[in-house]
Amino acid sequence: MPAELVDGLKNAPQQSESQLRAQRDRVDELTHHLQALGTNDAQQFISIVDHLVRRSVWIVGGDGWAYDIGYGGLDHVMASGRDVNILVMDTEVYSNTGGQMSKATPLGASAKFSVGGKPVGKKDLAMQAIAYGNVYVARVAIGANPQQALQAFREAESYPGPSIILAYSHCIAHGINMSEGLQQQKMAVASGHWPLLRYNPLLREQGMNPFELDSLRPSVTLKEYRQEEGRYQQLMRNQPEEAERLLQLANHAMELRWLTYEDMATRQAHEFIPLNA
Repeated sequence: MPAELVDGLKNAPQQSESQLRAQRDRVDELTHHLQALGTNDAQQFISIVDHLVRRSVWIVGGDGWAYDIGYGGLDHVMASGRDVNILVMDTEVYSNTGGQMSKATPLGASAKFSVGGKPVGKKDLAMQAIAYGNVYVARVAIGANPQQALQAFREAESYPGPSIILAYSHCIAHGINMSEGLQQQKMAVASGHWPLLRYNPLLREQGMNPFELDSLRPSVTLKEYRQEEGRYQQLMRNQPEEAERLLQLANHAMELRWLTYEDMATRQAHEFIPLNA
């Protein structure tokens, strides 16, 4: 075998998309060499040669699993330090059981077991994952910013450790016309309900701020976003005073979260010490 080919197969980095493509090309070249040899050893090697390409491992689940009944397992994976990617399809409710409240359900939303509006706020799974310091974290909404979502997936895939992406997933339990789901994703981001963010520990290792807030400040009110969805309208119709009270609490919680995120995003580079220093 050519020495350059062997060295590349054994030692070339395989983190980025382009690096993986280059490794696949090397494997193809190796396969041609092995086929030309025609020996039994060569044939056995051909059967396992694809293992020279780094495997991409993804765990995909819903918010009921990730925020609630499966959180212990999720936390175990994030704490493992392994190169595993997690995608959470966040519908903010237990969709498969007919729309039951979960820890991902927003404050004031109506669902099974919270018909009068959920009285406590949504669990901030992104901040819990960020607390580890060595987990790549992103919150995306493809209907609001597809480029940011694509960038998050690429960064998560290339990150050499655990990563988690929280994806806003519109759902029939939201009480919307599902053909307008992407528009509601835009409204969720524009209202501040679903801030887009990325936390990349590799930036911290370079002495840079690892936290990036990819959303602009809210341009529509939380009420404008909520009045388009049945899960909020139900309480507005049946108990308008309680709906208004919960809306004010939700506004306050959203503003506090924004202040926290903006503070994290605007910290200067000199404030960050590499984890391996």
